[in-house]
Amino acid sequence: VAVYPLSMLPDLPAHASLREPPPRRDAFVLDAHLGKLARLLRLLGFDALYRNDYEDREVANIGVEQQRIDQFAQATGDHQWIHVDPVRAASGPFGKTIAHGFLTLSLVPEMFATAFDIGDVHMGVNYGLNKVRFTNPVPSGSRVRGHFVLKAYEPIEGGAQLAVEVRVELEGSAKPACVAETLSRRFI
Repeated sequence: VAVYPLSMLPDLPAHASLREPPPRRDAFVLDAHLGKLARLLRLLGFDALYRNDYEDREVANIGVEQQRIDQFAQATGDHQWIHVDPVRAASGPFGKTIAHGFLTLSLVPEMFATAFDIGDVHMGVNYGLNKVRFTNPVPSGSRVRGHFVLKAYEPIEGGAQLAVEVRVELEGSAKPACVAETLSRRFI
């Protein structure tokens, strides 16, 4: 069985098309035991998100929505108008509310969980950050994804410490929203 997006079909004469061509953005949301397929799609450069516990309504709302921003403001006490007041933010520098930088950073573990398959690990802990830069605001309603590069692997007692560079990419922008180097420890 071959599975690929319509945009990768060979060019056909215009009269052969039954509908307008889809936009070039190839993205997949996978569930129900398709984790291996998600990893393979990511290796081929496709935007693929996998979790086997998504409900249908969650699949439709993946992104940085205003509700998520408001919940983060409630949890952290950061109620600055640029984040939580859509009316005032509409006349602000970004034309709408934007996500907190630390909200953007807090999405990294969720993205990391779908980016790597590290076998035989019974526990992982965040160990810290070497550096973090918030290089582009994330407007409410945006979609982000993580691009991860393993920079260092260090054996430690009972497991390993990983240094991973992450670029939080903002849909429709060449400039990332956040660039960070994370440290985590994985124990076997």
